Amino acid sequence: MLRTRLLWFTIGFSVSAATISQFVWRDLLADRYALSTDMKHKFDALEQRVLNLESVPHQNSNSSPGKLNILKLKISTVRRGE
Repeated sequence: MLRTRLLWFTIGFSVSAATISQFVWRDLLADRYALSTDMKHKFDALEQRVLNLESVPHQNSNSSPGKLNILKLKISTVRRGE
């Protein structure tokens, strides 16, 4: 009788442990898939933004020295408090 109880306890415990581990495994796989998908979307968006920035022609700051001098003048007047 003691052996029978021990056998049923062992079977029940094993089945319960297997069920819990299956739920944990599925949850971990779902989180991993969600994380990898999220990271892929973010890196794709980042790559698109970088490509957009690279496609914009660069403006040479030496081509408009007047704007640069006006900006320097504004900054110097703000620092002096005028």
